[in-house]
Amino acid sequence: MFAAKRLGKELTKIHQTLPPGISLVSADDYKEWQMDLRVLDANPLYLNNTYRLRFQAPEVTFVSVPPERTVPIHPHIYSNGIICLDLLGTQGWSPVHNVESVCMSIQSMLTGNTKNERPPGDEEFVRRNTQRPRDIRFVYEDATV
Repeated sequence: MFAAKRLGKELTKIHQTLPPGISLVSADDYKEWQMDLRVLDANPLYLNNTYRLRFQAPEVTFVSVPPERTVPIHPHIYSNGIICLDLLGTQGWSPVHNVESVCMSIQSMLTGNTKNERPPGDEEFVRRNTQRPRDIRFVYEDATV
């Protein structure tokens, strides 16, 4: 019940206001929300692109909705949409985070990126991974991107 109450309050807030570049696409229930995300600066890697995030608490992934929504290319984002970001892992997730703050963190991660590349081993990871994002034990060692 507490989770439903919290999500209800969060959804009400989201309907009222969101930071620039972030918009609610759907939140038909408390199980899955979809948000669109744009990078607002002139980063040529993401200029004029909008990306779709799927929140299935506590998991957050990018989803591809061809042809207009693709998974962004970033050294910490696998081509299947799984995001390697410490605040999304079991050690980083806390009640302080909400949909808006996670979107802003991912937006910031994209804004600061200058590398047009996937994580090392992306193809192999995508082919072999059978774990849910929250069960993957990422090693967070590269804070430069």
